[in-house]
Amino acid sequence: MGFDLGIFKDEQLVADYVEWLVDERSVEIAGHFSKLWEYYANRMEDVGEVHSRGRKAGDSGRCYVQAQEYGLPSRITGLAHSAMTGVFGGRAAKDIRRKEVVIENDIGWRINAAVDFLFGKPISFVSKAPKKPKRAEVEAILKAVFAANGGIGFFQDMAVLGSVYGFVDCMVRPGEKVFEHIYSSKTLSHEGVLQLARAIGLELIEAPRALPILDENDYKKISVYVQHFHQARNELSKGSSFLSRLLGRGSVEKRQVVAVTEVVSADAWQRYEDKELVAEGELPWGFLPVVHVQNIAQPFYYEGLSDVEPLIPIQDELNTRLSDRANRITFQSFKMYLGKGIEGFEDRPVSPGRMWYTDNPEATIEEFGGDAATPSEGMHIAEIREAMDKISGVTPLVAGVLKSKLGNLTSAVALRLTLMGMLSKTERKKFTYGEGLKKITAMVLEILDKANIYSTSKADREVEIIFPSPLPENVMEKLKEAQMKKGLGVPTEQVLRELGYETKVEEQVQ
Repeated sequence: MGFDLGIFKDEQLVADYVEWLVDERSVEIAGHFSKLWEYYANRMEDVGEVHSRGRKAGDSGRCYVQAQEYGLPSRITGLAHSAMTGVFGGRAAKDIRRKEVVIENDIGWRINAAVDFLFGKPISFVSKAPKKPKRAEVEAILKAVFAANGGIGFFQDMAVLGSVYGFVDCMVRPGEKVFEHIYSSKTLSHEGVLQLARAIGLELIEAPRALPILDENDYKKISVYVQHFHQARNELSKGSSFLSRLLGRGSVEKRQVVAVTEVVSADAWQRYEDKELVAEGELPWGFLPVVHVQNIAQPFYYEGLSDVEPLIPIQDELNTRLSDRANRITFQSFKMYLGKGIEGFEDRPVSPGRMWYTDNPEATIEEFGGDAATPSEGMHIAEIREAMDKISGVTPLVAGVLKSKLGNLTSAVALRLTLMGMLSKTERKKFTYGEGLKKITAMVLEILDKANIYSTSKADREVEIIFPSPLPENVMEKLKEAQMKKGLGVPTEQVLRELGYETKVEEQVQ
């Protein structure tokens, strides 16, 4: 077993380097990117499932732990974490009891709000083909392709993966029907073209499985694309462990998992399972069918800027202070009593109407405890939240939390100024994601052209992507603006597209 890369006919593609990517590099990047995803999702794990790792179920008042506890100090969680053991790999710390743990996932709702601002409404693809009938046909084809791959859900998934990891890759996978039509000279109707277009798959590749081999002289160019991941099959594999043999249980059935490695270039592709070649073939397109999209552009790096990574230290500080406040409230919010000179006082509950009797004239009952005001604590937590607002550009106002700021929202201009940070960041993302979507559409149309399904030129493959405004809009003002654009000479189809209207295609594809 091993990598046999002869089909690629590339002297610079070395099997040893690919094996290093799969065995070592994939583990390194998976550890980094998995933490980013865990901080976004804040996944819960039952205490019983991790009891064998050294955690004591009795140490926690709750039956679960959360991913963001990874960044809390041991004095709160009672767990000692290591950078190499993962988010849920903590061990019970010696002589430290678990205290009140409070997790407020400020990262998750900020990422989701940013995605809603970018892809909360359907986007439109406007063809820039020179001929009008061609424009309508191209738009119908692109609409069919994206609808078959999830529609608006595809765009939202792309934005979530990009926001969390800093980038997202999309692999264009033509179906078998598309490959079968390459050598056919049959003329298709418009409905036949749409049917084959729907067979084209758009696969979003998450960062932990992406292992691109970049050009040594140009980091922006991907020479060969490698992805490595573990795929669960609908089969069971029997195995035995030392513990099962010790208990006399024999073999244990588990779901079968296979390590999959895919190597794709502009001319060929291969698929390995557990480093054994299972399929390979040549690609007739002449280009690498992978589109790389950076979340926010970062010069000199393949990865873009992640929205999660800069928020992690502030999120840890917020969760730490919230947990400290919860511990303080636990000790101070309940009143306690100290009885002196009263026999059996410790066995008598404190309740309304109860009386104590003693012959000791020096007997006393003292009350202590109760919550005390701590303005510095509240101010510190508020400043942490403001810091997260500045770093992310997403304020609570985006999520509908007004907090007595109604006076600032008396006009559309005032609303835009209030959301300036969010809107400017969204505009930056519109460019990066828009350029990525343009490359995807160009690849889809070029594949259909080379498969003799739908003929297009380079000019026919140019499109413009219209992102609707995420802010509430006045319908009458929008219609007046459309009339002014039409008067200035903007094509009617584009004006209608911006308003959300579409035209149907009835012509036959020549």
